[in-house]
Amino acid sequence: MNGVLSLRKFVAPEFVFGVDARNLVARYASNFLARNILIVTDPGIIRAGWTADIADNLEAAGINYHIFSDVSCNPHDDEVMVGAEVYEKRQCDSIVAIGGGSPIDCAKGIGIVSSNKKHILSFEGVDQVDKPGPPLICIPTTAGSSADVSQFAIITDTRRKVKIAIISKTLVPDVSLIDPVTATTLTQELTAYTGMDALVHAFEAYVSTANSVVTDLFALEAIRLMSRGLLPAMQSPLDHEIRSRTMLGSLYAGLAFSNASLGAVHALAHALGGFLDLPHGECNAILLSHVVEFNFEAAINRYESIGEAMGLNLKNLNASEKKAAIIGEIDRLRKTLDFGKTLGQLGVTKSDIPALAGKAIKDPCLATNPRRPTVKDLEAIYGRAL
Repeated sequence: MNGVLSLRKFVAPEFVFGVDARNLVARYASNFLARNILIVTDPGIIRAGWTADIADNLEAAGINYHIFSDVSCNPHDDEVMVGAEVYEKRQCDSIVAIGGGSPIDCAKGIGIVSSNKKHILSFEGVDQVDKPGPPLICIPTTAGSSADVSQFAIITDTRRKVKIAIISKTLVPDVSLIDPVTATTLTQELTAYTGMDALVHAFEAYVSTANSVVTDLFALEAIRLMSRGLLPAMQSPLDHEIRSRTMLGSLYAGLAFSNASLGAVHALAHALGGFLDLPHGECNAILLSHVVEFNFEAAINRYESIGEAMGLNLKNLNASEKKAAIIGEIDRLRKTLDFGKTLGQLGVTKSDIPALAGKAIKDPCLATNPRRPTVKDLEAIYGRAL
C-alpha cells in the first residue's frame, strides 16, 4: 500500500517548548490537582541547580514535594523499586522528572510500578502495562534521550546485565516542559553522548519498517538539526539559540522514534550498555556506521535521504559510493565529537560477543529494523566494531 495511505498511529504528550518553560511546572501540577509530588532526579542535576529551581517553583505555589535522586546513569531495576517504595511511603500523588533519560525513565518505571503493584521487570516488551501511572511532568535537561515525549522506558536488569525496553502508550508523559536553558549546564561529553543518541533515534526511525509520512518529517528535520548543531553546542554551551536547535532536534527525533520505533543500533546498544554499564550515546555512536553498512541494501533510498539531510551531495554516485559517503560522514562526525574508541577499547572482548548477540536478538527494537538479522549477523556487527 502507498505509504501515505497506510494506517499509522501517532502519540505524543502535551509539550511546551522555549526559554523558561520549566517555570510552568507548578501551574501544570495544579492542573493535575497534585498535592504531594515525588521529584525524580539525579545527583548531577542537583549539583547543576535545576532540582532546587523546580522545588522552589513548587514550594512557592504551596505544593509539597519529596526528592528521590538515587538514580544511576543507566537506571537499575532495584532503583525503580526503591523509588516506588518512597512514592508509596510519602503518599505521593504525582511525579515530576528532572534530568536526562535516566531520571525520566526511572520516573516512568516508578509510576507504573505504583499503579500496577508489580515488579518493573514484569513490564518488559510491548504493551505489557495494564494501568497508567500517576500524572507525570517531565523537564528534560539533555538534547538526547527524548524520554520526555516517548512511549519507551529503558531499565537495566541487574541480574541478567541487559537493558530491557518497556514500550507502552501508558508511558507517554502528561506534559513535557522543554527549556533549552537547562541544557546550558551539560558538559561537552554529555552534549556529545546525548546528541548522538538523538541522531541515532532519527536515523532508525526514518529507516524503520513502521515509518510514516508524519514520522519521516520529524526524523529528517532532526537529522538536519543534530548533525549541524552538535559541534556548535559543544563549542558554545551557554548560547540559548544553539541549545534550542539541539533541544528541538531531540524533540523531533523523539516524536519520530516513539511512533516509528527503532532498530538494530538500539538493540545492540541495549545489550552492550547493560553488560558493561556504558553511556548509551557512546554505544550508539560506535555501532551506527556498522549497522548502516548491514542495512544499506534494504533501505537504499531512505539512507540516501538521510545522507542529503546531513548535507551530502550524492548525485551521480552509484549505490556503493553513496553508502561509502554516508558511512564516511557518520565516522567524520563521530571523530569530530571525540567518539574515536572501539568496543575493544571500552572493554569488550571477542569472547563476550556471543552472549551480547544472544541478548540483542531478543530486543523488541529489532522488530522494525529494515533488514532482519540473525544472531550470526549481530555477532558480525559487534565484531566489526571491536
